Amino acid sequence: MNQFTITGNTSSPFITWFMEGLKDKFSAEGYEYCQEPVDNIRVVFNILDKEKPRPFRRKAQATFVISVIERHLDKQEIQSNNNFEAAYPYLIRSLSNHLIYILHNQSQTYIYFVTPEQGFYKLEYEPEETESFFQKVYERLEPVASSQLVINNNFNENLHESLWNGNRLTEKMYLSGKKLDDMNLLPAPFPLENYLTSRDMRQLKKLYGIGGLSYGNLSSREDEKNFWMSASGVNKANMRNIGQDILYITGFNEGSNAMEISVPPNITPKRASVDAIEHWMIYKEHPDVGAIVHIHAWMDGIKATEVNYPCGTIQLAEAVSDLVRNADYPSRAVIGLKNHGLTITGHDLDDIFERIEGKVVQQVPMV
Repeated sequence: MNQFTITGNTSSPFITWFMEGLKDKFSAEGYEYCQEPVDNIRVVFNILDKEKPRPFRRKAQATFVISVIERHLDKQEIQSNNNFEAAYPYLIRSLSNHLIYILHNQSQTYIYFVTPEQGFYKLEYEPEETESFFQKVYERLEPVASSQLVINNNFNENLHESLWNGNRLTEKMYLSGKKLDDMNLLPAPFPLENYLTSRDMRQLKKLYGIGGLSYGNLSSREDEKNFWMSASGVNKANMRNIGQDILYITGFNEGSNAMEISVPPNITPKRASVDAIEHWMIYKEHPDVGAIVHIHAWMDGIKATEVNYPCGTIQLAEAVSDLVRNADYPSRAVIGLKNHGLTITGHDLDDIFERIEGKVVQQVPMV
Protein backbone atom coordinates (compact mmCIF):
# COMPACT_ATOMS: atom_id res chain seq x y z
CA MET A 1 0.00 0.00 0.00
CA ASN A 2 1.27 3.49 -0.88
CA GLN A 3 1.78 5.80 2.08
CA PHE A 4 1.53 9.58 2.35
CA THR A 5 2.02 12.33 4.90
CA ILE A 6 1.58 16.08 5.37
CA THR A 7 4.37 18.36 6.61
CA GLY A 8 4.51 22.08 7.39
CA ASN A 9 2.11 24.36 9.25
CA THR A 10 -1.53 24.87 8.28
CA SER A 11 -1.46 28.63 8.67
CA SER A 12 -5.00 29.49 7.57
CA PRO A 13 -8.54 28.05 7.81
CA PHE A 14 -8.56 27.35 4.06
CA ILE A 15 -5.24 25.46 4.10
CA THR A 16 -6.45 23.46 7.12
CA TRP A 17 -9.66 22.56 5.26
CA PHE A 18 -7.83 21.87 1.99
CA MET A 19 -5.27 19.55 3.55
CA GLU A 20 -7.95 17.67 5.50
CA GLY A 21 -9.83 17.20 2.24
CA LEU A 22 -6.73 15.85 0.51
CA LYS A 23 -6.04 13.56 3.46
CA ASP A 24 -9.58 12.16 3.37
CA LYS A 25 -9.56 11.72 -0.41
CA PHE A 26 -6.20 9.95 -0.65
CA SER A 27 -7.14 7.74 2.32
CA ALA A 28 -10.46 6.83 0.69
CA GLU A 29 -8.60 5.85 -2.49
CA GLY A 30 -6.38 3.34 -0.66
CA TYR A 31 -3.38 5.41 0.45
CA GLU A 32 -2.25 4.99 4.05
CA TYR A 33 -1.75 8.19 6.04
CA CYS A 34 1.40 8.41 8.20
CA GLN A 35 1.63 10.94 11.02
CA GLU A 36 5.40 11.07 10.45
CA PRO A 37 7.23 10.35 7.16
CA VAL A 38 8.76 6.89 6.83
CA ASP A 39 11.92 6.32 4.78
CA ASN A 40 10.20 5.04 1.63
CA ILE A 41 7.06 7.15 1.82
CA ARG A 42 5.43 7.59 -1.58
CA VAL A 43 3.76 11.03 -1.40
CA VAL A 44 4.52 14.05 0.77
CA PHE A 45 2.35 17.16 0.87
CA ASN A 46 4.69 19.94 2.01
CA ILE A 47 2.96 23.16 3.15
CA LEU A 48 5.21 26.13 2.43
CA ASP A 49 5.76 29.40 4.22
CA LYS A 50 5.83 31.94 1.38
CA GLU A 51 8.52 33.96 3.18
CA LYS A 52 10.78 30.95 3.88
CA PRO A 53 9.83 28.02 1.64
CA ARG A 54 11.70 24.99 2.95
CA PRO A 55 12.17 21.73 1.03
CA PHE A 56 11.22 18.36 2.40
CA ARG A 57 14.41 16.29 2.64
CA ARG A 58 13.68 12.98 0.93
CA LYS A 59 15.33 9.77 2.00
CA ALA A 60 14.28 7.93 -1.18
CA GLN A 61 14.34 8.96 -4.82
CA ALA A 62 10.86 7.54 -5.36
CA THR A 63 9.26 9.95 -2.84
CA PHE A 64 7.00 12.38 -4.71
CA VAL A 65 6.79 15.80 -3.05
CA ILE A 66 3.82 18.08 -3.70
CA SER A 67 4.35 21.50 -2.17
CA VAL A 68 1.39 23.71 -1.29
CA ILE A 69 1.43 27.49 -0.96
CA GLU A 70 -1.34 30.04 -0.47
CA ARG A 71 -1.53 33.69 -1.48
CA HIS A 72 -4.20 36.38 -1.26
CA LEU A 73 -4.52 38.89 -4.11
CA ASP A 74 -7.25 41.30 -5.07
CA LYS A 75 -9.03 40.74 -8.38
CA GLN A 76 -6.97 43.32 -10.26
CA GLU A 77 -3.70 41.77 -9.05
CA ILE A 78 -4.80 38.29 -10.16
CA GLN A 79 -5.62 39.57 -13.64
CA SER A 80 -2.39 41.57 -14.02
CA ASN A 81 -0.01 39.29 -12.13
CA ASN A 82 2.07 36.74 -14.05
CA ASN A 83 1.00 33.81 -11.92
CA PHE A 84 3.37 31.33 -13.54
CA GLU A 85 6.45 33.51 -12.95
CA ALA A 86 5.34 34.04 -9.36
CA ALA A 87 4.67 30.35 -8.71
CA TYR A 88 7.57 28.59 -10.47
CA PRO A 89 10.37 29.72 -8.11
CA TYR A 90 8.46 28.17 -5.19
CA LEU A 91 8.49 24.83 -7.03
CA ILE A 92 12.26 25.09 -7.46
CA ARG A 93 13.08 26.43 -3.99
CA SER A 94 11.11 23.63 -2.36
CA LEU A 95 12.73 20.93 -4.55
CA SER A 96 9.25 19.66 -5.37
CA ASN A 97 7.94 17.36 -8.06
CA HIS A 98 4.71 19.36 -8.18
CA LEU A 99 3.38 22.62 -6.74
CA ILE A 100 -0.17 23.51 -5.74
CA TYR A 101 -0.39 27.31 -5.88
CA ILE A 102 -3.57 28.63 -4.22
CA LEU A 103 -4.70 32.16 -5.06
CA HIS A 104 -7.63 33.93 -3.39
CA ASN A 105 -9.37 37.14 -4.33
CA GLN A 106 -12.46 38.65 -2.74
CA SER A 107 -14.84 36.37 -4.63
CA GLN A 108 -12.95 33.38 -6.03
CA THR A 109 -10.28 30.80 -5.23
CA TYR A 110 -8.04 29.37 -7.95
CA ILE A 111 -5.97 26.21 -7.56
CA TYR A 112 -2.98 26.18 -9.93
CA PHE A 113 -0.88 23.08 -10.61
CA VAL A 114 2.76 23.69 -11.58
CA THR A 115 5.27 21.12 -12.90
CA PRO A 116 9.05 21.26 -13.52
CA GLU A 117 8.31 20.93 -17.27
CA GLN A 118 6.48 24.30 -16.98
CA GLY A 119 3.03 22.77 -16.97
CA PHE A 120 0.63 25.33 -15.51
CA TYR A 121 -3.12 24.76 -15.29
CA LYS A 122 -5.89 25.54 -12.84
CA LEU A 123 -9.12 24.53 -11.16
CA GLU A 124 -11.65 26.98 -9.76
CA TYR A 125 -12.99 26.08 -6.35
CA GLU A 126 -16.78 26.19 -6.05
CA PRO A 127 -17.92 25.82 -2.41
CA GLU A 128 -21.07 23.94 -3.38
CA GLU A 129 -19.06 21.29 -5.28
CA THR A 130 -16.61 20.14 -2.61
CA GLU A 131 -16.77 16.41 -3.37
CA SER A 132 -16.23 16.82 -7.11
CA PHE A 133 -13.51 19.39 -6.42
CA PHE A 134 -11.36 16.97 -4.41
CA GLN A 135 -12.03 14.26 -6.99
CA LYS A 136 -10.61 16.56 -9.69
CA VAL A 137 -7.58 17.40 -7.54
CA TYR A 138 -6.95 13.70 -6.90
CA GLU A 139 -7.26 12.84 -10.61
CA ARG A 140 -4.67 15.53 -11.37
CA LEU A 141 -2.17 14.39 -8.76
CA GLU A 142 -2.38 10.64 -8.22
CA PRO A 143 -1.28 9.38 -11.68
CA VAL A 144 1.83 11.57 -11.65
CA ALA A 145 2.57 10.91 -7.97
CA SER A 146 2.54 7.14 -8.48
CA SER A 147 4.73 7.15 -11.61
CA GLN A 148 8.22 5.60 -11.60
CA LEU A 149 11.34 7.59 -12.43
CA VAL A 150 14.14 6.18 -14.60
CA ILE A 151 16.93 8.72 -14.15
CA ASN A 152 19.90 6.65 -12.98
CA ASN A 153 22.92 6.23 -15.27
CA ASN A 154 25.52 3.47 -15.53
CA PHE A 155 28.60 5.00 -17.19
CA ASN A 156 31.02 2.61 -18.87
CA GLU A 157 34.39 3.81 -20.19
CA ASN A 158 34.18 1.49 -23.18
CA LEU A 159 33.22 3.75 -26.07
CA HIS A 160 35.19 2.66 -29.14
CA GLU A 161 38.11 4.96 -29.83
CA SER A 162 36.80 5.70 -33.31
CA LEU A 163 33.81 7.46 -31.71
CA TRP A 164 35.63 9.55 -29.09
CA ASN A 165 35.33 12.62 -31.29
CA GLY A 166 31.92 11.69 -32.67
CA ASN A 167 30.95 11.00 -36.28
CA ARG A 168 28.67 12.31 -39.02
CA LEU A 169 25.59 11.68 -36.83
CA THR A 170 26.89 13.73 -33.91
CA GLU A 171 27.83 16.51 -36.33
CA LYS A 172 24.26 16.44 -37.61
CA MET A 173 23.03 16.65 -34.00
CA TYR A 174 25.23 19.70 -33.45
CA LEU A 175 23.72 21.38 -36.52
CA SER A 176 20.20 20.35 -35.51
CA GLY A 177 20.67 21.81 -32.04
CA LYS A 178 21.66 25.12 -33.61
CA LYS A 179 18.59 24.88 -35.83
CA LEU A 180 16.34 24.46 -32.77
CA ASP A 181 17.91 27.60 -31.37
CA ASP A 182 17.36 29.47 -34.65
CA MET A 183 13.70 28.39 -34.55
CA ASN A 184 13.47 29.79 -30.99
CA LEU A 185 12.56 26.35 -29.65
CA LEU A 186 15.14 26.24 -26.86
CA PRO A 187 13.67 28.26 -23.97
CA ALA A 188 16.25 29.80 -21.68
CA PRO A 189 17.02 27.44 -18.81
CA PHE A 190 15.58 28.44 -15.47
CA PRO A 191 18.28 30.20 -13.39
CA LEU A 192 18.53 27.59 -10.65
CA GLU A 193 21.60 29.18 -9.11
CA ASN A 194 19.58 32.32 -8.32
CA TYR A 195 17.19 30.38 -6.12
CA LEU A 196 19.06 27.38 -4.69
CA THR A 197 21.95 26.99 -2.29
CA SER A 198 24.85 24.72 -3.26
CA ARG A 199 23.43 22.09 -0.90
CA ASP A 200 20.04 22.24 -2.62
CA MET A 201 21.72 22.03 -6.04
CA ARG A 202 23.40 18.79 -4.99
CA GLN A 203 20.07 17.47 -3.72
CA LEU A 204 18.35 18.44 -6.99
CA LYS A 205 20.94 16.57 -9.07
CA LYS A 206 20.65 13.51 -6.84
CA LEU A 207 16.85 13.41 -6.87
CA TYR A 208 15.96 14.50 -10.40
CA GLY A 209 19.09 13.63 -12.30
CA ILE A 210 19.36 17.14 -13.72
CA GLY A 211 21.90 19.90 -13.52
CA GLY A 212 19.73 22.60 -15.06
CA LEU A 213 16.27 23.03 -16.49
CA SER A 214 17.28 23.18 -20.15
CA TYR A 215 14.29 22.17 -22.22
CA GLY A 216 14.15 19.88 -25.25
CA ASN A 217 16.38 17.09 -26.50
CA LEU A 218 17.27 15.17 -29.65
CA SER A 219 18.73 11.81 -30.56
CA SER A 220 19.95 9.87 -33.58
CA ARG A 221 20.18 6.11 -34.10
CA GLU A 222 23.69 4.71 -34.63
CA ASP A 223 22.76 1.06 -35.23
CA GLU A 224 20.21 -1.58 -34.23
CA LYS A 225 20.88 -1.27 -30.48
CA ASN A 226 22.62 2.07 -29.84
CA PHE A 227 21.83 5.75 -30.27
CA TRP A 228 23.31 9.18 -29.61
CA MET A 229 21.40 11.63 -27.41
CA SER A 230 21.84 15.13 -26.03
CA ALA A 231 22.82 15.18 -22.36
CA SER A 232 20.85 16.76 -19.54
CA GLY A 233 21.20 20.45 -18.78
CA VAL A 234 23.57 21.27 -21.67
CA ASN A 235 23.30 24.07 -24.19
CA LYS A 236 21.54 22.29 -27.07
CA ALA A 237 22.69 25.04 -29.43
CA ASN A 238 26.36 24.12 -28.98
CA MET A 239 26.78 20.37 -28.53
CA ARG A 240 30.35 19.34 -29.30
CA ASN A 241 31.87 17.13 -26.59
CA ILE A 242 31.24 13.39 -26.70
CA GLY A 243 30.44 12.03 -23.25
CA GLN A 244 29.37 15.44 -22.02
CA ASP A 245 27.18 17.28 -24.54
CA ILE A 246 26.29 14.15 -26.53
CA LEU A 247 26.05 10.65 -25.02
CA TYR A 248 26.14 7.16 -26.54
CA ILE A 249 23.19 5.20 -25.09
CA THR A 250 23.60 1.43 -25.28
CA GLY A 251 20.57 0.12 -23.37
CA PHE A 252 18.39 0.05 -20.29
CA ASN A 253 19.33 -2.05 -17.26
CA GLU A 254 16.09 -3.14 -15.61
CA GLY A 255 17.92 -4.57 -12.59
CA SER A 256 19.45 -1.23 -11.61
CA ASN A 257 16.69 0.85 -13.25
CA ALA A 258 19.37 2.79 -15.13
CA MET A 259 20.35 3.77 -18.64
CA GLU A 260 23.60 2.22 -19.89
CA ILE A 261 25.97 4.76 -21.42
CA SER A 262 29.34 4.32 -23.12
CA VAL A 263 31.77 7.20 -22.70
CA PRO A 264 35.41 7.90 -23.56
CA PRO A 265 37.96 7.28 -20.78
CA ASN A 266 39.17 9.96 -18.40
CA ILE A 267 36.26 12.39 -18.63
CA THR A 268 33.57 13.50 -16.20
CA PRO A 269 30.39 12.60 -18.08
CA LYS A 270 27.15 14.57 -17.97
CA ARG A 271 23.97 12.75 -17.12
CA ALA A 272 21.67 11.46 -19.83
CA SER A 273 18.52 13.38 -20.62
CA VAL A 274 15.66 12.16 -18.44
CA ASP A 275 13.79 11.29 -21.65
CA ALA A 276 16.38 8.65 -22.60
CA ILE A 277 14.06 5.82 -21.49
CA GLU A 278 11.36 7.11 -23.85
CA HIS A 279 13.74 7.29 -26.82
CA TRP A 280 15.11 3.83 -25.99
CA MET A 281 11.61 2.30 -26.03
CA ILE A 282 10.80 3.87 -29.40
CA TYR A 283 14.07 2.86 -31.07
CA LYS A 284 13.79 -0.68 -29.71
CA GLU A 285 10.30 -1.21 -31.17
CA HIS A 286 10.62 0.69 -34.47
CA PRO A 287 13.71 -0.10 -36.57
CA ASP A 288 12.68 2.52 -39.15
CA VAL A 289 12.93 5.37 -36.63
CA GLY A 290 16.30 7.00 -37.20
CA ALA A 291 15.93 10.15 -35.09
CA ILE A 292 13.76 11.68 -32.36
CA VAL A 293 13.29 15.32 -31.35
CA HIS A 294 11.50 16.55 -28.25
CA ILE A 295 10.53 20.23 -28.02
CA HIS A 296 8.41 22.36 -25.69
CA ALA A 297 6.08 23.50 -28.46
CA TRP A 298 2.85 22.34 -30.10
CA MET A 299 1.17 21.53 -33.42
CA ASP A 300 -2.51 21.48 -34.30
CA GLY A 301 -4.44 18.26 -34.84
CA ILE A 302 -2.16 15.85 -32.98
CA LYS A 303 -2.91 13.06 -30.52
CA ALA A 304 -1.61 13.58 -27.01
CA THR A 305 -1.08 11.57 -23.84
CA GLU A 306 -4.05 11.59 -21.48
CA VAL A 307 -1.95 12.29 -18.37
CA ASN A 308 0.88 14.79 -17.93
CA TYR A 309 3.30 12.25 -16.46
CA PRO A 310 6.65 13.69 -15.29
CA CYS A 311 9.67 13.53 -17.58
CA GLY A 312 11.84 10.50 -17.03
CA THR A 313 9.08 8.15 -15.88
CA ILE A 314 8.25 4.71 -17.23
CA GLN A 315 4.62 5.80 -17.50
CA LEU A 316 5.39 8.76 -19.79
CA ALA A 317 7.68 6.61 -21.93
CA GLU A 318 4.99 3.93 -22.25
CA ALA A 319 2.25 6.45 -23.02
CA VAL A 320 4.30 8.08 -25.79
CA SER A 321 5.39 4.68 -27.13
CA ASP A 322 1.75 3.57 -27.32
CA LEU A 323 0.81 6.62 -29.38
CA VAL A 324 3.81 6.12 -31.68
CA ARG A 325 2.82 2.46 -32.13
CA ASN A 326 -0.74 3.41 -33.10
CA ALA A 327 0.23 6.28 -35.42
CA ASP A 328 -0.41 5.88 -39.14
CA TYR A 329 3.34 6.02 -39.72
CA PRO A 330 5.26 5.29 -36.50
CA SER A 331 8.57 6.22 -38.11
CA ARG A 332 7.20 9.70 -38.88
CA ALA A 333 4.93 10.43 -35.90
CA VAL A 334 4.17 13.66 -34.06
CA ILE A 335 3.01 12.95 -30.52
CA GLY A 336 1.75 15.44 -27.96
CA LEU A 337 2.76 15.24 -24.31
CA LYS A 338 -0.08 16.76 -22.29
CA ASN A 339 0.77 20.19 -20.84
CA HIS A 340 4.36 19.68 -21.95
CA GLY A 341 5.35 19.53 -25.62
CA LEU A 342 6.01 17.24 -28.59
CA THR A 343 7.95 14.08 -29.35
CA ILE A 344 8.62 13.69 -33.08
CA THR A 345 10.04 10.65 -34.85
CA GLY A 346 11.67 10.60 -38.26
CA HIS A 347 13.91 8.64 -40.60
CA ASP A 348 16.64 11.12 -39.71
CA LEU A 349 16.95 14.60 -38.21
CA ASP A 350 16.58 16.32 -41.60
CA ASP A 351 13.29 14.49 -42.13
CA ILE A 352 11.96 15.79 -38.80
CA PHE A 353 12.90 19.40 -39.40
CA GLU A 354 11.48 19.41 -42.92
CA ARG A 355 8.12 18.27 -41.51
CA ILE A 356 7.84 20.64 -38.54
CA GLU A 357 9.34 23.87 -39.86
CA GLY A 358 6.69 26.56 -40.04
CA LYS A 359 4.09 24.36 -38.31
CA VAL A 360 5.02 24.51 -34.63
CA VAL A 361 3.69 27.07 -32.17
CA GLN A 362 5.58 27.88 -28.99
CA GLN A 363 2.56 28.03 -26.69
CA VAL A 364 1.70 24.58 -25.33
CA PRO A 365 -2.01 24.36 -24.45
CA MET A 366 -2.62 23.70 -20.73
CA VAL A 367 -5.71 21.60 -20.04
